[in-house]
Amino acid sequence: MNPFERDLDKNPANYAPLTPLSFLERSAYVYPDRVSVIHGASRYTWRQTYERARRLGSALARRGIGPGHTVAAMLPNIPAMYEAHFGVAMCGAVLNTVNTRLDADAIAFMLEHGEARVLLTDLEFSGTIEKALQKLKSKPVVIDVVDPEYPGGKRLGERTYEELLAEGDAAFAWRWPQDEWEAISLNYTSGTTGNPKGVVYHHRGAYLNGLGNIVAWGMPHHSVYLWTLPMFHCNGWCFPWTMAANAGVNVCLRRVEPELIFSLMKQNRVTHYCGAPIVHQMLINAPAALRKGIDWTVNCLVAGAAPPAAVIEGMQQIGFNITHVYGLTETYGPATVCAKSPDWATLPLADQVRLNGRQGVRYHVEEGLTVMDPETMQPVPADGETMGEIMFRGNITMKGYLKNPKASQEAFRGGWFHSGDLAVMQPDGYVKIKDRSKDIIISGGENISSIEVEDILYRHPAVMAAAVVAMPDDKWGETPCAFVELKKDSEVSEREIIDFCRQHMARFKAPRAVVFGELPKTSTGKIQKFMLREKAKSTSAIDT
Repeated sequence: MNPFERDLDKNPANYAPLTPLSFLERSAYVYPDRVSVIHGASRYTWRQTYERARRLGSALARRGIGPGHTVAAMLPNIPAMYEAHFGVAMCGAVLNTVNTRLDADAIAFMLEHGEARVLLTDLEFSGTIEKALQKLKSKPVVIDVVDPEYPGGKRLGERTYEELLAEGDAAFAWRWPQDEWEAISLNYTSGTTGNPKGVVYHHRGAYLNGLGNIVAWGMPHHSVYLWTLPMFHCNGWCFPWTMAANAGVNVCLRRVEPELIFSLMKQNRVTHYCGAPIVHQMLINAPAALRKGIDWTVNCLVAGAAPPAAVIEGMQQIGFNITHVYGLTETYGPATVCAKSPDWATLPLADQVRLNGRQGVRYHVEEGLTVMDPETMQPVPADGETMGEIMFRGNITMKGYLKNPKASQEAFRGGWFHSGDLAVMQPDGYVKIKDRSKDIIISGGENISSIEVEDILYRHPAVMAAAVVAMPDDKWGETPCAFVELKKDSEVSEREIIDFCRQHMARFKAPRAVVFGELPKTSTGKIQKFMLREKAKSTSAIDT
């Protein structure tokens, strides 16, 4: 017998299941009087946030909520949403944060599929929630969150959130998970084709990625984090748990508006924030006067889609330190980071932008990242040319899809999680996405990366946002169709956009049609290409 295994067993003194709930407990113990959450005129300390989370867990437990039960939250980035990331798990239940921009049908599906017992809902969304509840045979207990920052709205529940907390005990002896594999949260995919899938996270993954964010980003202790990223999106990329571990300050934000963002940055000396490319693009294009007075370094993470080079360059030009991360709902949000080499800082800006625009290398807490041929399951050569599928494995990969074993088995085929993103492995070991598998445009037998065309479009001075999809073509099978959202007060013609692209890339890759107008986006800023594909079917190519 291995001598290192003999009589050396796990026991309460040397082993405890990992859970991010311990982060909150520690910060309340070590920094009880430091500010934890800011929302409008409200300020909470870590002691208060811990007590409020315990009250929530206690109140839910007294109502019979526990392991195997789901508590849904239809909330913006407000203190109640932050507290729910701890309080719900404290009674052993699973938190399902709901996308606040979904329609009643989608919400009803999620509440039913996830078997929500309790629903915390902000009054702003009462119209949609009321319609969703009417579609359910078995309705959850509804708790209304009344936010002073949002006057109005219809009451739907039997209690307000504050009344629910009053039912609970601030000294509640919360439940430490018996196994770190226990579920902590449920997140639904976007469901652009068919019903969305329920992605299940466990305590171990939440704990590890909560810390992984700090390490990968190099976050100093007590960072001030502005909630531009929705907490409902992959549990805010695990940052509710990150900020508890960091003992920092959570600055809440109900709406992503440049003027308000810059104002809160200046009021609270914000050091960090996250967002999709469109969020950063909004800040780049905001009047320079709004940024006046920010004389410290603001660090930002960009993800959600491959960021155009113009976004990375633009953030650097306004003095913000941008870092590119990549991941999916199934990987707890960020699972790779474009780790910066000190040598890059000496390169011309164009080279820095090119290097920083890659998806990069694995997070410290993710055990495997590779690019493989999905059929042979063999790694592609690191030549920067051969495309394969990005695959992950490790502790920040989901448990699986709720009540969908077939989808789980397919996603984990070959012992790796299949992302669906096509990429190359570059000679230095960094991953670079070329496209989603469904977004590659095959024109006359040639593969065209929609991301490559979008990168060129973003370089045009009049372009605010752009997306490229396949458009049916009798001769070529399909050709690129560009959808472009212009900056305020900008004017440009379809011909000018096409000619601009042809000046910067192979002629066959340039769009054959350009459609102007506001692009459909998710609440996290992702452009909804499935809607654009439908529009492209009825779009005509310009005479070239």
